[in-house]
Amino acid sequence: SGEFFTLLFVFIIKKRAMERRRAYKYYDLVMASFVTVLLCANIIGAEKVVNIYGFSFGAGVLFFPISYIFNDVLTEVYGYARSRKVIWAGFGALIFASFMSWFVRKLPPDPNWPYQSAYDIVFGQTPRIVIASITAFWAGEFTNSFVLAKMKLLTRGRFLWTRTIGSTIAGEAVDSLIFYPVAFYGFWTNELLLKVMIANYAIKVGWEAVITPVTYKFVNFLKRAENEDYYDWDTDFNPFKVQV
Repeated sequence: SGEFFTLLFVFIIKKRAMERRRAYKYYDLVMASFVTVLLCANIIGAEKVVNIYGFSFGAGVLFFPISYIFNDVLTEVYGYARSRKVIWAGFGALIFASFMSWFVRKLPPDPNWPYQSAYDIVFGQTPRIVIASITAFWAGEFTNSFVLAKMKLLTRGRFLWTRTIGSTIAGEAVDSLIFYPVAFYGFWTNELLLKVMIANYAIKVGWEAVITPVTYKFVNFLKRAENEDYYDWDTDFNPFKVQV
């Protein structure tokens, strides 16, 4: 009987290892979409300030929360470890994009190309803003993924809306508390800093709440298509690991 249980144990371990290495149909596509949204929100939407009905905010906040939706979907369907891998991919992409924008701006322009000043305005983020953006992204996304994974265990997989919105509330709070003070403290008045931070935070969380029905459809589609609904019962939540 001891031999039987040993063989059964080995079989279970091997089966779980194979399941962890299984190929998914849409995982790579979701990862690519996450990184695309992240880069576009930080590069295209970062500099422009818009005013709608007297309310001013950065254009990027309309699109950056979509990265949190993708993170929610990744964690809910594929688990924290695979979401962690995607976050690191996004982190690396942000670092490369920041380096490339700096390097290209520093290259001497052709004398017949008159747009260097405009190029500097669009892509000339200060090192302080770059550091704030990258650090806030890393901390906020990992907070979001961790909270969602833990809430899924606590709710036994029920009430998806509580963890998609709850994790965003936590993740965006960490993101905002890091980004705005690091990027703008000393340049803006404390009153303006607090006002913009609260306004943008409210927009990001509100956007997550509004789009919850779409998140439900996306999650349900992927769970059926991938035949996966991962629970992080024995997951190592160390954010510095990359392996699944």
